[in-house]
Amino acid sequence: MSIKIQTPITEEKSISLHAGDSVLLSGTIYVARDAAHKRMIEALDEGKELPIDMKDATIYYMGPSPAREGQVIGSAGPTTASRMDKYAPRLLDLGEKAMIGKGKRSPQVIDAIIRNKAVYFAAIGGAGALISKCIKKSEVVCYDDLGAEAIRKLEVEDFPVIVVIDSEENNLYETAVLEYQMI
Repeated sequence: MSIKIQTPITEEKSISLHAGDSVLLSGTIYVARDAAHKRMIEALDEGKELPIDMKDATIYYMGPSPAREGQVIGSAGPTTASRMDKYAPRLLDLGEKAMIGKGKRSPQVIDAIIRNKAVYFAAIGGAGALISKCIKKSEVVCYDDLGAEAIRKLEVEDFPVIVVIDSEENNLYETAVLEYQMI
């Protein structure tokens, strides 16, 4: 059974989630990949404001393909999260509460998740066309010059994710391997 959650993901919501939980997200999430993360960190280093409010934000690591006629967005599958690992701790410290991607995270990101009572979700890789059906609205909010790597604001409904790393340091990638080895 899936847990239905409306964004923004507050600390109260994030600490209620546990590694292995199946979640259906609805509400606003943001899309940002490598280039957008780099630009946000550069803006912070220059003392500038970020183009999006990080408080209780959810960032999806995804680069959409162009929308076909009549669609909101093209294929919208997750990208490898570790490419954002050098940027994620700083954004988590600014209030970001959730990240969506695929793959393992560095010890520094895991520490930041715990310190900030945040959560890391995995979306199913290879299911971008299916996931795109959960996206009801998409608009570029900044860094338009980055093309597919621009920051987008998405409105999603019942967007399927799995809690991989929770605020208590439980890590599904580790526990699932242990369970498998015991078989």
